[in-house]
Amino acid sequence: MAKVQSRPKPTARGQSSRPFTRAELERMYDAGILHPDEKIELIGGALIPKELPMKSAHATAISLCEEALRQAFGQGYVVRGQLPLALSERDQPLSDVAVVEGSIRDFARAHPTRAVLVVEVSEATLRLDRHTKASLYAWAGIPEYWIVNLVEGVLEVFREPAPMAGRAYGYSYQQQAVYRSGEAIAPVAQPEAVIAVDDLLPPRETE
Repeated sequence: MAKVQSRPKPTARGQSSRPFTRAELERMYDAGILHPDEKIELIGGALIPKELPMKSAHATAISLCEEALRQAFGQGYVVRGQLPLALSERDQPLSDVAVVEGSIRDFARAHPTRAVLVVEVSEATLRLDRHTKASLYAWAGIPEYWIVNLVEGVLEVFREPAPMAGRAYGYSYQQQAVYRSGEAIAPVAQPEAVIAVDDLLPPRETE
């Protein structure tokens, strides 16, 4: 997987004329400008609050994904929930779940800069997750991206990042598929581990 530093600098959209950096975001927390409990993502230099308050279904889906992915990947990988991915100087998303290679102590001094799989649990943020974040993760060379779509009760799967004109970061995924209840999926980085879609989805309100 190519390092982010080797890719061309993205042209971020929807941001102010004065974009922020990861270092500046950290200083805002240190100075008390941002409260420690505030979860702020840095996307293209723009400060974007994570969806709060978190509804119970959203929280449940994150926990289900973490549990399923820990079982699927095992030793040699770390499953991180809503923790920073330092993808560039002006991009630090707080992915709902990210699977990274290594051990927990490997990231004691710096956040990971890559992942083998990223998952976003999405309801109110579907447009952001499908477009801007998909483009960002593809640009960063992340080979697989999942959206747990709580609106439709499905898993959206994005694979094979590649340059793509008209996208926020100039990249997106060539393969896109939808997996439904009753189906199963194996992560690209762990093809022998089969995960039931139902193991990632919270119960629907009608159930």
